[in-house]
Amino acid sequence: MASSAADRFAAHALDLFAPLGVPVSARRMFGGLGFYAGGHFFAIGDQDEGRLYLKVDAESRAAFEAAGGQPFTYAMPGKDAVSMAYLTPPDAALEDGEEMLPWARLALGAARRAASARAAKAARRGPA
Repeated sequence: MASSAADRFAAHALDLFAPLGVPVSARRMFGGLGFYAGGHFFAIGDQDEGRLYLKVDAESRAAFEAAGGQPFTYAMPGKDAVSMAYLTPPDAALEDGEEMLPWARLALGAARRAASARAAKAARRGPA
């Protein structure tokens, strides 16, 4: 059975993320792919455009922007485009896992900080 473009793109991205040294998985979502490391959603894949978008936050955004990172945006019918906290890494990172490694580390760090912030907020609210 031939693999789909999404399957081939997911396999390529998983190879790029392998140097992280933690298990990374891909899930199909909203016509694209979501990538998780240690349960943290840290990357979005658009197999149609062959692009990866990595999670950013206040601590990591400047590095991505300085490298020319472009934001992940989507549009809903009848609404303005929405930009999410995911930016592209440099083009060289899409070809080599060692080039991807520092960007993937930044993205995973941002995802972990976001999860910690959500957990702290939930703890302040108390039991449901």
